[in-house]
Amino acid sequence: MGRVWVVSGESGDCVFSRSRQVRQRSGERSDKRGMSIRQLILFSAIACALPGWAQTQPPTLPAGAPLTLVQALAAARDNSDVALARHTLAAARADIATADHAPLPVLSAKAASIDLQNGVGAGNVWSRKRIDKAIGLDWTLERGGKRALRTEAAQRTADAAQADVEDVQAQQLQATLAAYYDLLAAQERARETAEMERSAGELARAAARRVKAGDLSEQDALRTHIEAERARADTLAATRDQEQAAMALAQLIATGTAVQATADWPALPGADAPAPGGDLGTWAEFRADVRAAMARVQASRAALDNATAQRKSDVTVGASYNHFPGTSNRLLELRVSVPLQWGYHYEGEIGRAQAELAQAQDALDKARRLALLDLQRLQQATTSAAHRAASFDAGILPRARQVAQSAELAYTKGAMPLSDLLDARRTLRATALEALAARQEHAKALGAWQLRTQPQVLLGSVP
Repeated sequence: MGRVWVVSGESGDCVFSRSRQVRQRSGERSDKRGMSIRQLILFSAIACALPGWAQTQPPTLPAGAPLTLVQALAAARDNSDVALARHTLAAARADIATADHAPLPVLSAKAASIDLQNGVGAGNVWSRKRIDKAIGLDWTLERGGKRALRTEAAQRTADAAQADVEDVQAQQLQATLAAYYDLLAAQERARETAEMERSAGELARAAARRVKAGDLSEQDALRTHIEAERARADTLAATRDQEQAAMALAQLIATGTAVQATADWPALPGADAPAPGGDLGTWAEFRADVRAAMARVQASRAALDNATAQRKSDVTVGASYNHFPGTSNRLLELRVSVPLQWGYHYEGEIGRAQAELAQAQDALDKARRLALLDLQRLQQATTSAAHRAASFDAGILPRARQVAQSAELAYTKGAMPLSDLLDARRTLRATALEALAARQEHAKALGAWQLRTQPQVLLGSVP
């Protein structure tokens, strides 16, 4: 008989089924397979209880209302890509039930010794006619622990599928975070260009009045008009980019309504703030993609042991009750059958299992290496983006605004030509957009780093 452990999470139950043979053999090979049963239950309980990974009902997003980052991440946890991964997990868990049962008994019935030459005699066909009738049962007894091994392989495959769900969720969260800050930057870029368009339009109207008064040349007025048209074109382009960014975010969070991000940029660190650090090796080891690769290695080991166990032939035993009128009404037949492994000892199955184990081990090594490199990349990107955004916020952008204000004042007093004023405005516009891009880059890099190392910082308040 098998047993079922149910580990309750905040929004659902995680069910794990193991047979008695699996429990016994897992204890015997705990040094080879990794986690023991107690560790497996504890780890599963933690995984189910994590608010970031629990299967929950997708939240209802308010139509037209500003969307916070927490709301966007909560919606992305259960989008269509995550749902597909969960279906794969459900199929993998169903494979456990498929593997964890013995071969079914076979019921057979026969009628033999029918004499076509002399006939079977008169009377009732069941009790008088000379026909040997029999009914029997046959059982196949598996040897070598095949049931336990294939069940363990299915369990480890399900563990890998569970880690795959978490990995897909992490990928969707990262994509949603990047799309959210793309939308936030597009909104601010649209507001910035709209303000520049308004300022350029006022300057063009003032230049037109000065031309009528004979205080400004027609050529300078045309230059202001060109600047106003360029600013209007920039505003249209920024509006189009905002609409596209909103559509990209809506696709990730599976909503058909227009979305709008709220202004919640992460705070910039100080100039002397240290780079984000920690034990990258430990973080890499506990990443979902690495844990999935580890589970597949364990599944491949169990599959190799199962292939090796095929060399122990299964025994089929059976018994039949016979009824043969004229001879005896109670005849018993006992039988045993064993396949003869002459000339073949499952070398093909064992060789394939060995190759798949080597492939899984190489995949694990690659996953560990890529996970560590990805964390190093995120760490470096977060540090460099923070320094760049801080330099724009604390020094470059304020100086550009000061230069533009001084140019405006000097132009109104006639102490600066129009060309210098336009250059100062262009410099301010370019600097403001670069500062916004630096802030966007920092927010995306910091969010990706936190999702991979400290997801509770972003997901702690997710319902």
